[in-house]
Amino acid sequence: MAEASLWYKDAVFYELYVRAFCDSNGDGHGDLRGVSRRLDYLAELGVDCIWLLPTYPSPLVDDGYDISGHYGIHPDYGTLDDFKELVRAAHERGLRVITDLVLNHTSDQHPWFQASRRRQEPYTDYYVWSDSDHRYREARIIFIDTQPSNWTWDSLRGQYYWHRFYGEQPDLNYDNPAVQDEMLRVMRFWLDLGLDGFRADAVPYLYESEGTNCENLPETHAYLKRVRAVIAEEYPQAILLAEANQWPEDVRPYFGGNPRDPSVPGDEFHMSFHFPVMPRLFMALGREDREPIVEILRRTPPLPFNSQWCTFLRNHDELTLEMVTEEERHWMWNYYAREPRMRLNLGIRRRLAPLVDGDRCRLELLYSLLFTLIGSPTIYYGDEIGMGDNIWLPDRNGVRTPMQWDAGHNAGFSDAPPDRLYSPLIADSDFGYERVNVAAQRADPYSLWHTIANMVRMRKTHRALGWGACEILPVTNSAVLAIVRTHGAEVVLAVHNLSSQPQPTLLDLRPWHGLRIEALFAQREFPGSLGDKPCALTLQPYEYFWLQMVPT
Repeated sequence: MAEASLWYKDAVFYELYVRAFCDSNGDGHGDLRGVSRRLDYLAELGVDCIWLLPTYPSPLVDDGYDISGHYGIHPDYGTLDDFKELVRAAHERGLRVITDLVLNHTSDQHPWFQASRRRQEPYTDYYVWSDSDHRYREARIIFIDTQPSNWTWDSLRGQYYWHRFYGEQPDLNYDNPAVQDEMLRVMRFWLDLGLDGFRADAVPYLYESEGTNCENLPETHAYLKRVRAVIAEEYPQAILLAEANQWPEDVRPYFGGNPRDPSVPGDEFHMSFHFPVMPRLFMALGREDREPIVEILRRTPPLPFNSQWCTFLRNHDELTLEMVTEEERHWMWNYYAREPRMRLNLGIRRRLAPLVDGDRCRLELLYSLLFTLIGSPTIYYGDEIGMGDNIWLPDRNGVRTPMQWDAGHNAGFSDAPPDRLYSPLIADSDFGYERVNVAAQRADPYSLWHTIANMVRMRKTHRALGWGACEILPVTNSAVLAIVRTHGAEVVLAVHNLSSQPQPTLLDLRPWHGLRIEALFAQREFPGSLGDKPCALTLQPYEYFWLQMVPT
């Protein structure tokens, strides 16, 4: 398999909420033309692929994941021509573009659902209907804060319909072959416009079966293999990225292939998010103990050679705590979300910087972990400058506020009057746009933005950080995490002090005896070559460094 088609293995992704990024026409809403205007910024940051949150027509009950039309653009965001121009301009700058493919459900305002309510063919069985709301009782309710049931009564049809998320998002019926074919047509439509792939939303829930929890069913995998086959045959440079908030051993089947032989290529998703890594990074940092990270890596199975995990520190949803124990969840809430308003569903509705009280040292440490552990990293818009949040906005809106470009009118996001903005700006004393913005940080060579941009460049320069094996180096001090990434002859060592106190440690680097050390990221001097004894040093609070071992 040509390495060019495996571009995602060492890519850096940038998740971008179009409504929040840049308003080109002064209506208070970000749009596709606004994103196009800011592509040079993303190219300068050094990312490889933009992930656009949904831009489809939608009543926006669930921020666009409630799609009311699969073949168009929400009028707030522009037109299909604007979308095509964005993709073209991104490609011109060497940037790829993916967007969400919402396979599981639609909006209840979608013409398919409205026809299904009226039993109009061919849409009568496009959704999951039942005379009883007692079916599939073993399926969990995901949005426990707002949904008392996975069934909602429809008086027009005189039946209940099934939904795994909001009641306004009825689930499609994948037992109907017409639905399967329809979603393949949707996929082809967007790929034909030049899109580079999809982040597939909520994939574990496509099928239902009595007596199961209606997750990860064999029928789901069979259909996803069919989707991958279409991609492989017709769009070989495009990727499928799975959103499956599951334990790593349960996510492994979504890559396909042979779980006992990584040399067999995967035949489902190219990538999947590794959700359980995220809370454990924060847990390890808060407890000053590497064990949560080590434990989840220990239970992470190897992937097919043509597959890759995708990782992130934060994204557009809550910091999910589904894949932790009850005790760990309450510890995380008490440590990172003391104010009850900070909690949502089974998670924490906070951005990255506020989670660590804006502490630059901890921010950098978390980014260093993200860029040196397994997986292709994703940066959420604004986190590269340490943007704040607004926990008093409803649902997850507090982490979806306007991008802070400068200290001027509306933070440089929009020319509209402030009261017409889709969301209020962050204007507090710690994270307000007059203090935290792109212009100020680009002008400061020591800013967080420049540090992140340097990490992006360094990661792309050293293939071991994307393609390489990942080994945790034995260290007696549990507050220190040492990661070795190897790919061919390339060896990169990343060491992290998770503690707020200085930590002495011994690094056993004798396997690389005789090699020369090159510091990639470091605030200290290192010996030019490695000796035959363990290296003793004391790490300062939250200190991290990246080293490369090279022949002398």
